[in-house]
Amino acid sequence: MSEFQMKLKAAEKAVGLGKLSRRDFIQFVMASGVTLAAAQAMFSRAARAEPKKGGTFKAAIGHGQTTDSLDPATWSNGFTFAWGKSVMGAPLVQINQKNEVVPHVAESLEPTDGAKKWVVKLRKGITFHNGKPLTADDVVATINYHIGPDSKSPAKGVLSNLTAVKADGPDTVIFELSGGNADFPYLLSDYHLAMYPSEGGKIQWDKGIGAGPYILKSFEPGVKMTAERNPNYFGDTNFDAIELLSIIDVAARTNAYLSGEVHFIDRADLKTIDMLKNAPDTSLYNVSGTALYSAPMLVDQAPFDKLEVRQALKWAINRQELVDKILYGYGSAGNDNMLAPSLKYAIQPEPVYSYDPEKAKALLKKAGMENLKVDLSASDAAFPGGVDAALLMAEQAKAAGIEINVVREPNDSYWDNVWLKKPWSLCYWGGRPTADSFLSISMAADAAWNDTHWKNPRFNELLVAARAETDEAKRQAMYAECQQLMHDDGGQTVLLFNNYVGALNNAVGHGDFNTDFDHDGGYMYERWWLA
Repeated sequence: MSEFQMKLKAAEKAVGLGKLSRRDFIQFVMASGVTLAAAQAMFSRAARAEPKKGGTFKAAIGHGQTTDSLDPATWSNGFTFAWGKSVMGAPLVQINQKNEVVPHVAESLEPTDGAKKWVVKLRKGITFHNGKPLTADDVVATINYHIGPDSKSPAKGVLSNLTAVKADGPDTVIFELSGGNADFPYLLSDYHLAMYPSEGGKIQWDKGIGAGPYILKSFEPGVKMTAERNPNYFGDTNFDAIELLSIIDVAARTNAYLSGEVHFIDRADLKTIDMLKNAPDTSLYNVSGTALYSAPMLVDQAPFDKLEVRQALKWAINRQELVDKILYGYGSAGNDNMLAPSLKYAIQPEPVYSYDPEKAKALLKKAGMENLKVDLSASDAAFPGGVDAALLMAEQAKAAGIEINVVREPNDSYWDNVWLKKPWSLCYWGGRPTADSFLSISMAADAAWNDTHWKNPRFNELLVAARAETDEAKRQAMYAECQQLMHDDGGQTVLLFNNYVGALNNAVGHGDFNTDFDHDGGYMYERWWLA
C-alpha cells in the first residue's frame, strides 16, 4: 500500500468519525489528481462508513392496516414485522448477515439428548422498558403465549415440535422437543417471539413494552408508529428515534421519499425505478434473497380440490413474462417450490412449470372441466403490481380456455378478509433462514399460515423426520422429496422470487445487508445510522 493510500484510509476514517470536514477531505484527495465529482462521492461513502449516534430515522413501509395490533400473535405484515425484530422487541436470537444464528437475549444455546433438549442461558442485567428485569419466567410465559392450545399465533406452527418450556432458575430456560432439531435456534428468531414482561405466567403485551432498542411513543394502526431510543438497551443502536409510516399506495410512498419526508421506502415501483435511481442523494436498495410472490389455492375448496385443475392453472401461467413485466427483471421465475435456490437443501423440482396452454387444456379435459371459470382475488397489498400480475395471468390463461375473473380486493383489509379465506388469492412471503422454518410455517398441515390448506401425510412425516436427521445426505433427500411433493401435489403457485427493492437516502449509513427478509432482515432500525 502506497503512502497516499495509507493517508487516504486515515482521512476516510476521520471523515466517518466526524473529525475531518468535507472541504478538507476534498482538497486532500483532489491534490492527488482525483476529480471533484469523484472526491465528493468518496466523501459521501466515507461519511457513512462509521456508525454514529443521533437523529430520527423515517421510513415509509408498503404494509400495514387499520386492524394491526400490538398483540404479537396477530402480526402478519411488513409493518408489524419489525416490531419484534429490532424496534420494541428483543428475541432470544438474531440472524446475522451470513445467515447464521447468533445469541441476543440468550447468552448461549446448547443442545443435549440428540438435540431434543436445548438449554438456553440468558444474558444477565437485561431490563424491560418499564425497568422490570427480564428473567426465565418471562421467556417461558412469552413462548407459552404462542404455543398454547388456544393460540392463533403463526409462531405455533414454527414451534410445532416444542413440547415443553420451563425455567431452571432465573437465568436458564429448558426447551424440550418431541424430536431432535439441529435448527431449533433458528426458529427462535421468528419475529413474533420477542420477549415480553409477565405476571402470573401471562405476558403483558398491550402496552407495547419490550426489551428492544426503542420505546413505543405512539401507534395509529394503519397509519404511523413512533418510538424513541431505549437508554437501557442491552445491545447497541444508533438512532435517537424512529418513525414508521404505513403507505400502501406506491405512488404516495414514492412521493414521500422524493419530497424528503422519509429516508427509506420499500417495495419500490419498478415501473418508475429509473426516477428513483436518478433522484438526488439516493441509492437503490436492491437485495436478492428468499422472498417470493405466490398465488395460493385452497385445495379443500372447489374447483381447486381437483389436482388436474391445480396443475392446469400452473401450466397456464407464463411466469417469465411476469418476471419481465411485473418485476422488470428484479427477480426470477418460480416453480412451485417455496424454497429459494439460495437456501440450503433447495432443489429445482421437475418438470419445470413453463407456459404450456395445451398441457393445461389436456389436464382440464381429463378432469371434465373444459372452459374453466375461476375467481382470483388480487390487491397491491399482496405485492407491488399484484393487480397487474393478476390481469396478466388472466390474459395468459385464455389460450388454455380458462377464464380468470380478477376480483380487486381492498388494500386495507386484504390480510384479514382475503388471504387464507378466499379460494384463490395473491400473497407474498418474506422468506425464512432455513428449509424447516419456511416449510413449517407455510406448508405443514397444522400451520396457522398454511395458505393452501394442503395436508399431505407423507410431506408432514418427512418434515418431522428431517428435523432430527443428523446425516446430511439423508436430510437432503428428505427435503428434496418434500419439495417435489409440494411442486406436484400442492396448491401453492410460486410465481416469482422477487428482489427486495427500495430507495435509501445517502445520509443513511449501513453495513452489509441480511438477505433473509426485507429491511435488512428487519434489523435496519437497530443497525443503520445517520451520517
